[in-house]
Amino acid sequence: MIQKILTYLEFMRYKNAAMAGVSSVIAVFIVSSILDYPMEGDLLYNISHLFYIFLMVFLATGAGNMLNDYYDIDIDRVNKPHRPLPSGRIGLKEAVYLTIICFSIALLIAFLINPVSGIIGFINVFILIWYAKTLKRTVLLGNLSIAYLTGSTFLFGASFFGTDGVIVMIPLFLLAFLATAAREIVKDIEDIKGDSEDGAVTFPIKYGEKPAIGLAALFGFLAVLLSPLPYLMNILTVHYLYALVFGALCFFIAIYALVANKDYAKSSKYFKLAMFLALAAFIVGLF
Repeated sequence: MIQKILTYLEFMRYKNAAMAGVSSVIAVFIVSSILDYPMEGDLLYNISHLFYIFLMVFLATGAGNMLNDYYDIDIDRVNKPHRPLPSGRIGLKEAVYLTIICFSIALLIAFLINPVSGIIGFINVFILIWYAKTLKRTVLLGNLSIAYLTGSTFLFGASFFGTDGVIVMIPLFLLAFLATAAREIVKDIEDIKGDSEDGAVTFPIKYGEKPAIGLAALFGFLAVLLSPLPYLMNILTVHYLYALVFGALCFFIAIYALVANKDYAKSSKYFKLAMFLALAAFIVGLF
């Protein structure tokens, strides 16, 4: 039984799902501080609601990962035969039932939190399903879907406070969206050879390496240009700008590695680091 549960968690890619859940919980604390909305109720009440937010995002992300593996089983039989589905440790019907159960519980939790959370949860589940089935193989739309889903973890956490919370979290959502979009395109450039052999049609395969580099760099520059917004909108203190210097530096390093050196691995790594530093700057900007 324990081994089966561990296999299910592996199938969900629990580390990735847990990180998404933690991001949503962090968003709750950020918005609570910005809006000066105290967490209502006693400690047990607050902990339970934070757990619901984490669990919803964990289950939805995990279900999306499982659905991706379901549709990619033929590719994974060749490239990643050790995964639970191609290795036969989980059957196809079992995978479908588990995915449906996780999506259903995630949606139920989202609507129980409040209507705004329910709407965001429904949109995200819809995109997760659409991505796995279609968008993943669609030029650029697949990259933008992943970018949206990454940023939306912050929106979902913020939705705990309704529309006011979502509005406050839009700047961080945009930074996460742009950084992830740039990183996704860089990863596609890095994987041109392997994707071509698998018959995938990504942006760099269809339009070429140079246009892809230009688009990724554009997303990176837009992220830097928009990054002062939380301070300009009087959402965060000037300390945010001081802390943001490190994030902006990472963005520039990522862009330079991409455009000047064509070091795609380094560029991807720094785009990811820039996103985490932007989140850290948000937290610093609360004080």
